[in-house]
Amino acid sequence: MRARPARHLTALLRDARGAPAPTLSDWDALLPCARRHGLLGRLDHALRQAGVAVPAPVAPHLAAARFEAAERARMLRWEADCVRRALAGFDAPLVLLKGAAYELAGLPCAPGRLASDLDILVPKARLAEVEARLLAHGWEHAKTEAYDQRYYREWMHELPPLVHRLRGTAVDVHHTILPPSGRLSPDGARLLAEARPLPGTPFHVLAPTDLVLHSAAHAFEDGDLGRGLRDLADLHALLTHFAATEPRFAERLAERARTLGLERPLYYALRYCRRLFGTALAETLVAAAPAGRRLMDPLVEAALLGSRAAPLAAQLLYLRAHWLRMPPGLLARHLGRKALRRLRPA
Repeated sequence: MRARPARHLTALLRDARGAPAPTLSDWDALLPCARRHGLLGRLDHALRQAGVAVPAPVAPHLAAARFEAAERARMLRWEADCVRRALAGFDAPLVLLKGAAYELAGLPCAPGRLASDLDILVPKARLAEVEARLLAHGWEHAKTEAYDQRYYREWMHELPPLVHRLRGTAVDVHHTILPPSGRLSPDGARLLAEARPLPGTPFHVLAPTDLVLHSAAHAFEDGDLGRGLRDLADLHALLTHFAATEPRFAERLAERARTLGLERPLYYALRYCRRLFGTALAETLVAAAPAGRRLMDPLVEAALLGSRAAPLAAQLLYLRAHWLRMPPGLLARHLGRKALRRLRPA
């Protein structure tokens, strides 16, 4: 029986030389699967690093993904430089997050990764200054309705998205990594205090433990796993890299999760990285298993690996993400507002 394409994809990303070589028939399913999960460029990089040849009909698809990823990386670096110029002289930590951090820090999850927005973290007390300076340098609010502005400024962990009026590129300015209205809300000042300078730039990146915890929180606390396989591929690469390069990384990761209150997303990140990518660090690093673990297993595997239950699993994970993001009363009002907006005539 042929393996599901998502299983085959994770095996190739984990060990391209040791995984079963795809046949042309396998590639018919692998290519759209990798593209759907935003992992085609990562797959190309893994195969080239391992020296694995691909059939001639497949090569153009991987080459196109390689060129797209390289162009996205170039645009991300350019956007970071534009932000640098707009915030010249800013005398507080300016921390790159997610894709920008991976790219500029040269982390192993960067090659082939498709990044879109530029995400930065700044002290909450300096949000107004950062926003004003970006607006003065060509960025504009993407959300202009009064409710959307209130939603971001009162309840979320970031300003309303800013889009450059000429380039159409977006910058998300964060003051922490999870919504203050959510079940878990780590103190942004703690993250900034441990951030490390990025040599040759005015930027910082989160400490290694916090890079992992942010990725875990993004996937399992603030998100619905719509790009969950890509998030797990990022986490697998980060965990493997830091376990080999940072002294006592596992113990420090567990301790930091307790300090920031992020044991639950770390548990799930470790659990599904181990189950899907064979990551060495297991979820037993976190002392207590979350109460909903037995329900999460079938939902996550159905949504990420594909099955007849995948649409239902995706919908339930979407509802879970909203439930974790807001208290019930606020959530009911917010979803009601969104429903009414959809009913408005165009």
